[in-house]
Amino acid sequence: MLVSHFVLQVISLAMHTRSLVIPLVALALFTIALPSARADFQAGAAVIDVTPPADILPVFVNGGMTSRSVAKIKTAVNARAIVLADEKTRVAIVVVDSCMMGRALLDEAKALAAKRTGIAADRILISATHAHSAPASMGCLGTDADPRYVPFLRAKLVEAIAAAQANLEPARVGFAKIDAGDFTALRQWIRRPDRLAEDPFGNKNIRANMHAGRVWDDVTGEAGPKDPDLSLISIQARDGRPLAVLGNFSMHYFGDADISADYFGLFAEGLKTRLAPTPVAGKSPFVGLMSHGCSGDIYRVDYTIPEKDRPKPTIDQYANGLLDLAQKALTGLAHRADADVAMAERRMVLKYRVPDQQRLEWSRRIMAGVTNRLVKTTPEIYAREQILLHEAQQTEIVVQALRLGDIAIATTPCETYAVTGLKIKAASPLPNTMVIELANGGDGYIPPPEQHPFGGYNTWAARSAGLEIMAEPKIAEAAIHLLEQVAAKPRRAWKLTDGSAARSVLALQPAAYWRLNEFTGPHAADSTDHAHDATYEPGITFYLEGPRSAAFCEAGEKNRAPHFVGGRVRARLPSLGDRYSVSLWLWNGMPDTARDVSGWLFSRDHDHGLGASGDHLGIGGTNQHTGRLIFLHGDKPQTVVAGKTEIPRWQWQHVVLVRDGGSVRAYLNGQLELETTAPANFPAAFEQCFFGGRSDNDSNWEGRIDEIAVFNRALSGEGVTKLWSK
Repeated sequence: MLVSHFVLQVISLAMHTRSLVIPLVALALFTIALPSARADFQAGAAVIDVTPPADILPVFVNGGMTSRSVAKIKTAVNARAIVLADEKTRVAIVVVDSCMMGRALLDEAKALAAKRTGIAADRILISATHAHSAPASMGCLGTDADPRYVPFLRAKLVEAIAAAQANLEPARVGFAKIDAGDFTALRQWIRRPDRLAEDPFGNKNIRANMHAGRVWDDVTGEAGPKDPDLSLISIQARDGRPLAVLGNFSMHYFGDADISADYFGLFAEGLKTRLAPTPVAGKSPFVGLMSHGCSGDIYRVDYTIPEKDRPKPTIDQYANGLLDLAQKALTGLAHRADADVAMAERRMVLKYRVPDQQRLEWSRRIMAGVTNRLVKTTPEIYAREQILLHEAQQTEIVVQALRLGDIAIATTPCETYAVTGLKIKAASPLPNTMVIELANGGDGYIPPPEQHPFGGYNTWAARSAGLEIMAEPKIAEAAIHLLEQVAAKPRRAWKLTDGSAARSVLALQPAAYWRLNEFTGPHAADSTDHAHDATYEPGITFYLEGPRSAAFCEAGEKNRAPHFVGGRVRARLPSLGDRYSVSLWLWNGMPDTARDVSGWLFSRDHDHGLGASGDHLGIGGTNQHTGRLIFLHGDKPQTVVAGKTEIPRWQWQHVVLVRDGGSVRAYLNGQLELETTAPANFPAAFEQCFFGGRSDNDSNWEGRIDEIAVFNRALSGEGVTKLWSK
């Protein structure tokens, strides 16, 4: 501060003397002084053991449907804390080996920590790792919070923050990221429309559920994308000595029978072993942390791989594999000492999805038979949950954003789907962003609104999944807004790059081109200048991997595609006439023997009906032409014309339909597949087109469609080749 004061005096003198020499000296001094003014970044870290002591064992352990008590300890469970500061702001981050922690408990701990340390309560972030083998500190489904463990944990959280603050020293920070996609996968899969499962209330309505992909014949594909990023915030002392590394990864949990920290603890301890194996005398020890990324629909088993070929690592092998990647990402990482610190918090009241009177009465009848014992059946568990939601009606949640220089952290208090984390990262003003879930509360699953109608465990109303249907977009928007606030920058406008294949489509001047890489509906953006945006109907989920990423995108981006779950994309194209072409990529999720028609891809007709003048393209099923392209003009199924090639399931294929007056051709992967004639009897204003379903909603598509381009002319064979070959 004395140097800064001196610089200001020199500048003032220069302004009065109008000397050239003195301003140059002042500028040089100011340049030297400025980094020291911003170089007050400090960090301290600590680990506090929160393993339940012997006198309160056994303890409740939640994460399952019914209550269980565990007395055996396999590994310690810990609260790992970092305190970060600049000359103006001080914040704390705590990652706890816990399945989830309620906001009330955490608010109490933050208030106590604020009183002890002076760190403001709204500058403290406390998150759970989501280990399903840790003591229960909040009630969920059939398990209550352990009444003896909760006060013990609360005191230890305060102790962890105070210990980390006591270790503060001048520091520097860096960010690394590496693809760890082989260590995470989707556990939420879409069930076939003819293979619905039953919910706890007796309704056969489940279109998506966890681990349904174990039986391939029951499903059409994954319900969303995964987030493959292993993100790391590395903190060092000014001399380069490692102080802490905060990891973040989207994988639900590994699983353990006894009390343990799961892979999160193994990863944290492994970082210490690899990065700082020898303590430095008189210095605080290194602390590794692994926070929970957005993992509500994520697990470690990749059901797209046949069961016999799937890797089956032990928990130690799994953790060591992630550690190998982390060590690689951290090698040679640049750190900066001039990082400033900013943090913001928002509290929101969200409603619960409370039972209607009929369900509430059902719940009360069920619970009337449960006396002097814990709930133990699925109907009992969910009956109890309905009563609890009815009593509560609403709850308060906490969302936060934190910035360290050019590094950002956003939080959600829920079990958040991977697509939500990807949304937040894509919009963040800072590209170096991680999203920590189950932070500052344990408010259950928040599926994106479009996935709520699919049902399944993640949507069944309970404290584990009870927030209002619009909770996900509200929480995501709050997180993005807070990131804008701490970064003092607007959010990034998200758009995938156009690779060579996308540019090739645009060069052919389509009337409309929908890349279908949106995070959500209802608008499907037209990539041409014609502004023919299309509309996603309900029954579609978003942002799965699309075809030919290296061709359709640049800079290593993944091409993205929606998965159709009985919904359609609809558009109005008034200029088609009787000469037009439709190019699209398809990925069929239905077995060819599942129904009469495997699925309709494209339809041009009036909505809700099947008229005499419509064109329809699909894939045949058990009725006829199994697995082959089929073309129907009009409303007489017996006039269907079929291709000759059986299209494999779960593989991307390219199809082009060309209507040239009375002539119709269809191409599969650049080769002519079928050719026929059909009347070009389209009436005036025949402008509605549907993709992923027929006009009458018969046998709508189950699978993915991507990169739809419509041309108001008949493409030549050469044009088709250009669309396929890039």
